[in-house]
Amino acid sequence: MSNPTAAILVIGNEILSGRTQDTNSHTLARFLAPLGITLSEIRTVADDEGEIVSALNALRARYTYVFTTGGIGPTHDDITTDAVAAAFAVGIDFHPEAMALLAARYAERGEDFNPMRQRMARVPHGASLIKNPVSVAPGFQLANVFVLAGVPSVLAAMLDDLAPRLARGAVMHAITVAASVAEGDIAAALAVLQKDHPGVAIGSYPYYRPEGYGVQLVARGLDKAAVETVAAAIEVLLRSVGAQPERLTL
Repeated sequence: MSNPTAAILVIGNEILSGRTQDTNSHTLARFLAPLGITLSEIRTVADDEGEIVSALNALRARYTYVFTTGGIGPTHDDITTDAVAAAFAVGIDFHPEAMALLAARYAERGEDFNPMRQRMARVPHGASLIKNPVSVAPGFQLANVFVLAGVPSVLAAMLDDLAPRLARGAVMHAITVAASVAEGDIAAALAVLQKDHPGVAIGSYPYYRPEGYGVQLVARGLDKAAVETVAAAIEVLLRSVGAQPERLTL
């Protein structure tokens, strides 16, 4: 039985312009991996309803889960909720629980719960809320789509409510071995090693530092024993070219 799959849809002009760095995809990737959910795609789109609808419909048909980030705040360019409703061809309205939560929050702060802030309580028909313990304004789930905040601290806090809703798969095991060696010096031997162990993916990630070249080699697979066997073989390979391998804890 194959693992559940997932995609992330990052929404926002600020990401595409370079004004804001996307850290939410990294957070979600690290959240999904221990659950045995295979993250297969990350896509970024602008604040354009048509583009969001098109991307969302493509992703939700292809993957077990889709996680969106961004575009559910109080301003005019927060259009994710409307786009999700359009993608599912359902109506949208103020959610009573969300309205109550937000009204209490703003009353406690002595701030006006104005119409623009009330927009954060709008949810597509048939959706269930995702709790937000940081700023109260909820995300929501509709079928296999999970709509999350764009603010990194808020998104991270929403994951606690998300986890129980997700099916688990076999956990991917990974071992990283680093050494001060040029990638090109071991490329041919790595290709042979990969051919001999097709059940374990071997990734090669070079770097350069003032003291010279180096590489991190990652053995990744569902069979823990097989991953260990490949990692040990990588260490043997590195020693054969005069390098000293080091296992990293990431």
